[in-house]
Amino acid sequence: MTENADNSNKENKVEKLYYSIGEVADMFSVNTSLIRYWEKEFSIIKPRKSKKGNRMFTKSDVENFHLIFNLVKERGMTLKGAKKKLKENKEDTTHNFEIIKTLKNIREMLIGIRDDL
Repeated sequence: MTENADNSNKENKVEKLYYSIGEVADMFSVNTSLIRYWEKEFSIIKPRKSKKGNRMFTKSDVENFHLIFNLVKERGMTLKGAKKKLKENKEDTTHNFEIIKTLKNIREMLIGIRDDL
């Protein structure tokens, strides 16, 4: 086995099953109180609780937070508007968000290439 294959296997194992509320808050540069508030407001976020009562968020919860963050913080929707949009058509909202994310990644890549020239 080559060294590159060893490194890629290690990278694949790094993905976490659960994230703490602090880790999720850091991902979005927000306070943990906002995470708790959105958890109460949006039924699509359902963290597990540890024996100590600590919230443990899955990758799916983080993706849902990303959707909510995009609608509320980046697109300026109200919580009521974001709830309505997710309730009425979550699939299209998710699809549109994925397109936006891909376009942002392409833009960053192109800027990097331009800066290297």
